[in-house]
Amino acid sequence: MSGLDKIKDQILEEANHSADGKLAEANAKADKIIQDAMDAAAKEGESISAKAQTEVAKLNERAESSCDHQKKKALLQAKGEVISNVLEKAYEKLKNIDDASYFDMIRKMLEKYSLAEDGEIYFSESDLKRLPAGFEGEISKIAQAKGGTLKLAKEGKDMVGGFVLVYGGIEENCTLRAIFDAKKDELSDAVHKILF
Repeated sequence: MSGLDKIKDQILEEANHSADGKLAEANAKADKIIQDAMDAAAKEGESISAKAQTEVAKLNERAESSCDHQKKKALLQAKGEVISNVLEKAYEKLKNIDDASYFDMIRKMLEKYSLAEDGEIYFSESDLKRLPAGFEGEISKIAQAKGGTLKLAKEGKDMVGGFVLVYGGIEENCTLRAIFDAKKDELSDAVHKILF
């Protein structure tokens, strides 16, 4: 083998050796790049998973809150219906009490609602027909005790239960329905305390 061939072989061997080193270095760098990318992807995956779990937890919390709200709303509505039914039954029962109890109640209402003025009292046609004997006189006495006068109107008004007072052209609606409606919140609270 000539000197030139030896030099060629040596250059080739050095080139191969250098190429192998550079190839190994390139492979090492490539492996590091791949490992770094895999580590970054794993970290990103963990971050995405953590965010997803947080979002799922928030959604579950909102769903539970919404369910609780709907339950409370339904319960409140049911309680309201029960209270309304109780009040309506009480109103119906009050409308239909016996005459003696009914007119005792009317006396108490007159003591509360009559004014120290001259006025007129109206009843329904059915109440006018069942007025107890001497009740017109009792109405006058109650009004006088308050410092006023009440004249019994001979024609009936279209109403059910209770009466209407008229002072100087101004009507004071003292029908059972009007009183129930005016005291609805107070009565509802009382029924709520009893039932719930």
